[in-house]
Amino acid sequence: MPRSVALALKRALLLVLTAAVLLLFYLWFTLLSPFGYRPPPDLPAIDEQHPHEVFAYGTLTRPWVRRLVMGRAGESRPAALPGYRREALDILPDLSASTEGVVFEVDARELARLDRYERLGIRYERVRKTLEDGSDAWVYQRITSEQRITTEEVVP
Repeated sequence: MPRSVALALKRALLLVLTAAVLLLFYLWFTLLSPFGYRPPPDLPAIDEQHPHEVFAYGTLTRPWVRRLVMGRAGESRPAALPGYRREALDILPDLSASTEGVVFEVDARELARLDRYERLGIRYERVRKTLEDGSDAWVYQRITSEQRITTEEVVP
């Protein structure tokens, strides 16, 4: 093998390894580290005495994402949220629609990890919604720009 080809392969390998390390660092920093997220101080406390049901309609429908975020995939079952339609990374009220997803049970620690993943209070809010089968579950819904402005206002 010519020396220039070997050098090019070494550089390509180094580039791939560097990209992999950066990706792993980003995932750790975003999902697991104590440094990447500071929850707003006015968030309600999580009930640690009872399990919580969470309805997911996006990335959290994938077991591998739940395993990465919570430390386990957990059992999930198909579910639907009536009166809402999915639009990109959000659900919007629409009486004629229903959003398909999954529901799964988590404990308080896992719910806190989901809050971190969804950037509760910054990007999403966690609200109780009634699913098609009549059960209630937490649902992460995007915070609108109007809500964000209100929560970011500084009181003199």
